[in-house]
Amino acid sequence: MRVLALVHGYPPARNAGAEWALHTLLRSLVARGHRVDVHLAGAQMPAEPYAVDGVQVHPIADAAGLLTDGDPVQVIVTHLRSTPRAMLLGELYRVPVIQVLHNDNAPERRWMTRRPALVVYNSEWVRRSCLDWWSGTQHDEAPAGIVVRPPVLAEDYATVPGDRVTLINLCANKGAATFWALAKRMPEVEFLAVEGGYGDQIVYDLPNVEVISHIPGHQMREQVYARTRILLAPSRYESWGRVAVEAMCSGIPVIAHPTPGLIESLGEAGVFVDREDLDGWEAQIRRLHSAEAWAQARAWALGRASELDPAADLHRWTSAVESLAGER
Repeated sequence: MRVLALVHGYPPARNAGAEWALHTLLRSLVARGHRVDVHLAGAQMPAEPYAVDGVQVHPIADAAGLLTDGDPVQVIVTHLRSTPRAMLLGELYRVPVIQVLHNDNAPERRWMTRRPALVVYNSEWVRRSCLDWWSGTQHDEAPAGIVVRPPVLAEDYATVPGDRVTLINLCANKGAATFWALAKRMPEVEFLAVEGGYGDQIVYDLPNVEVISHIPGHQMREQVYARTRILLAPSRYESWGRVAVEAMCSGIPVIAHPTPGLIESLGEAGVFVDREDLDGWEAQIRRLHSAEAWAQARAWALGRASELDPAADLHRWTSAVESLAGER
């Protein structure tokens, strides 16, 4: 089977959670012996083709050329702003399109009305939200869909935790204001600030905060999680919260704003505080600096990471793609 993914950004240049989630899905198809090509057209474009874990990436290649190069494409996969272009090519070349849906934002929901062959929701709450929206439209039955939670392979991230309180991505939506306010309040606590792969980064100079540049996903274990004792996730919106799951693979407790996605991903292992409640965040950080409280939170985090083992999700994904290809 040959799969063509149409995307606007891809690792290692683009290191957002959506890109790494998609890469893990495509990587699982390669592991089953399938050919996967990525057509890359967007920002941060490399000059030459390259490969990541067996996935072949073609920057600025002619997507139509990849569809007509003599090796038939059975399935097109797409997400985010590349979706309309993928839908059009699927219609023109009569190839079924899979829309990977990372959120319930208005553009992604509207693109569902182009009727992809399959919608892959990244969480149960996103599926419910999108289907509730669909039921209020004038359209017929919604496209077929499955839930595949962003797969995090523990062996890619598990390490011995460090001693820092960490935020990954210093943009406003991820909670940079909360992070910097806490660092200023707690000068005796060592913080780690990791610049993100997108968004305007908010950076200050505080003596107890080390700021490191954007880190490729393959290096997160050594450069971030091995230095982290507590992960902060004061995000305004998270449809799932991949970095929180990555951290839990090492038993790193996560303090999070209660978005629907973080509530679903962290489960009972999460420590939830409203992002505007600085007193609450400070209290939880101080509590987790106690050895006893941290050890208990670590056990819960490891337990939740085990519950989120992606084997079943990856099987659901690969089976769906192979079934779709076989229907042609």
